[in-house]
Amino acid sequence: MDALNEMLQGMNALTLVFVAILVFAIGYRCYGLFLANKVLRLSNSRLTPAVTMADGKDYVATNKNVLFGHHFAAIAAAGPLVGPVLAAQFGFLPGALWILIGCVLAGAVHDMIILFASVRHKAQSLATIARNEIGPVTGTVAAFGILFILILTLAGLSLAVVSAMHNAPWSLFIVAATIPIAIIMGVIMRRKGGVALGSLIGVGLLVAAILSGHSLMQPEAYGGLFNWDRDSLAIGLPIYGFFASVLPVWLLLVPRDYLSTYLKIGTILMLAIGIVFVQPEIRMPALTEFISGGGPIIGGPVLPFIFITIACGAISGFHAIIGTGTTPKMISQEREVLFVGYGAMLTEGFVAIMALLAACTLVPGDYFAINAPKEAYDALIAAHPNLVVQDLPYFSEHIGIDLAGRTGGAVSLAVGMAHIFHNIPHMGEFLGYWYNFAVMFEAVFILTAIDAGTRVGRFFLQELVGQVVPKFNDKHWMPGVIITSVVFTGTWGYLVYTGNISSIWPLFGISNQLLAACALIVSTSMLLRLNKGKYALCTAIPGLLMAFITFWAGYLQVTTSYLPNKQYLLATFACIVMAFMIVIFCGAFRNWAKLMGIKTTVKDAYGDDVKMLVPE
Repeated sequence: MDALNEMLQGMNALTLVFVAILVFAIGYRCYGLFLANKVLRLSNSRLTPAVTMADGKDYVATNKNVLFGHHFAAIAAAGPLVGPVLAAQFGFLPGALWILIGCVLAGAVHDMIILFASVRHKAQSLATIARNEIGPVTGTVAAFGILFILILTLAGLSLAVVSAMHNAPWSLFIVAATIPIAIIMGVIMRRKGGVALGSLIGVGLLVAAILSGHSLMQPEAYGGLFNWDRDSLAIGLPIYGFFASVLPVWLLLVPRDYLSTYLKIGTILMLAIGIVFVQPEIRMPALTEFISGGGPIIGGPVLPFIFITIACGAISGFHAIIGTGTTPKMISQEREVLFVGYGAMLTEGFVAIMALLAACTLVPGDYFAINAPKEAYDALIAAHPNLVVQDLPYFSEHIGIDLAGRTGGAVSLAVGMAHIFHNIPHMGEFLGYWYNFAVMFEAVFILTAIDAGTRVGRFFLQELVGQVVPKFNDKHWMPGVIITSVVFTGTWGYLVYTGNISSIWPLFGISNQLLAACALIVSTSMLLRLNKGKYALCTAIPGLLMAFITFWAGYLQVTTSYLPNKQYLLATFACIVMAFMIVIFCGAFRNWAKLMGIKTTVKDAYGDDVKMLVPE
C-alpha cells in the first residue's frame, strides 16, 4: 500500500479526467456497439411501443436528444454525487477503478439491456418482464419487492433534497423556476420542429433565473418568500410528485428533466474545465488505512462496501425502474436504445468521477472533518494526528457557515466544487457564490429522479391493483391514475414528513444493488430464451457478482452494525429486501436450467429463432 501511495502521490486530477473520457469513449465505441449489433441485434424495422401504442400522454415518440436528457436526469440522482464522495474514505483508487470498470461492463450493460427488454415487452415494468420471462410467482414477488424498494428510495432521495434546500432560498427559487419554464418548453417542443426553439428559450430562462437568484442568497430576501423550512418542503415535494405523475409526460416531466440536464451536464463540464485551468493535485492517498475497515464514515472494509457505497455511479437498480418505466414508452426507434441506455450511464459514470475528484482534491483532514460526526472526528485525530484541518476555517469564514460535522457527502462535494471554481483566475472572491451554486446543483440533480420515480411508482401500483381490479390496468382511466398517484406519493411523502426513515439511507445501497442484480438476472433469462447462448454471459456474470457482493455486504451491515446498535427497523428492512430477492433469484435459476435444456427453436413475431414464446 505504501509503495502504491508513493507512486501515485501528487497525481494531477486532470490525468484521471482524461483516463475516464478515454475509457468511456472506448467502452461505447466497442462494447456498446457489440451489445447493440451482436447481442441484441437492434433494428429500426421493429416498431417501438411509443409508435404502436401512442396515446399522447405516456406513450409519446420523443426526439432522441430530448429523451436522453429525460433519461439521464431521471437516473442521475444522489448516487453518483454522494456515493463517490463517501467512498473517498478508502482513497481515490478503489472508487475510480470501480466506477470505470463497473460502469462500462456492468452499469451501462444493465441499463441498455433492461431498456431493450421493456421495449420488447410493450414498455412494461420490470415486474411484468419477470412474470413473462420467468413465471407468475416470481413476477408478483418482484412487483412487491420493487415497490417496497422504490418507496424507500424516493423517501431517502427526498430527505436529501429537503436537507439541501430547506432555508436555502436560492436553491428553492431555481428549482421552483424550472417548473413553469419546463411547461413553456413542453408546449413549444410539442409542435413540429420546436425542440431547438424550446431548448433555446428554456436554457435562456434558466440562465436568467440562476443569475437573478443570486440575490436570494440571504434568507430574508423578498420577505423570505423562498425561505421554506423543513416541514414546508416535506409537504411541497409530494405535491410536486403527484402532478409530475398525472400530467402528460410532454407537458412537465420530460421538458423539466431535459432542461435540468443542461444544468447538470453544464455544471459537470464547468467542473472539468475548472480542473483543466487549475490542475489541482489529488490530495487523498490512493489507498488509506481504512480499506480494512474502522473508518469514521464507512465502518466496513473496502470489500464489499465500495460496491454498495458507490451505487449509481457504477451500476444502479433504480435505473431499471426508469428503464422499464417512462423511457421505453418514449423510444421512437429501437436503435436509440444504445444512445439512451448505454450512453446515459456512461455520462453518469463521468459525473461520479468528477464528484470523486472534487472530494479528493480537498486536504484529507478537511474532508474527514466535514464528513465525520464530531465525536468520530475527535477519535480520528487522537489516532491520526496528521489528519488535522487546514483550509476548513477559511472555507467556513468565506461561505458563512460552520462546515465541520456536516455529514452525508453533499456538503463536502459542494466545498470541493467551490474550491476548484474559486481557484480559476479572477474567481477567488466568489467562494460563497460557488458553494451555494453547488448546493443548488445537487438539489436539482436529485429532484429529477424523484419526479420520474414517482410516475414509475404509479405505474407499478396500477399494475398491482390491476391484478385484483382490472379497471386499474387502463392507464387512461383517470380515477385509477389519481388514486394510485395519491396513495404512492402519500406513502413516501408521509415517511419524509415524519422523518421516521431518515436513518435508513444506508439501506439504499443494499436495496439498490440487489435490484440491479435482479434486473441483470431477469435479463439473462430473456437472452437465454432468445437463443443468445454465450452472449447471456454479458448479463449473467455481472448479475451473479453483484448478487454475491451485495448479500455479503447486507449480511455484514445487519450483523455488525444494525443489530449491535439496536437498529431493529433497519435490520428488518434489510432482511425483507434480501428475502424478496432470494425468491426472485431462485425462480430465475430454475428457469435458466429449463431454458438451457431446450434444444429446439421456434420463430417469434420478428422472424428470429427463439427457444420459447412468451407474451410481449
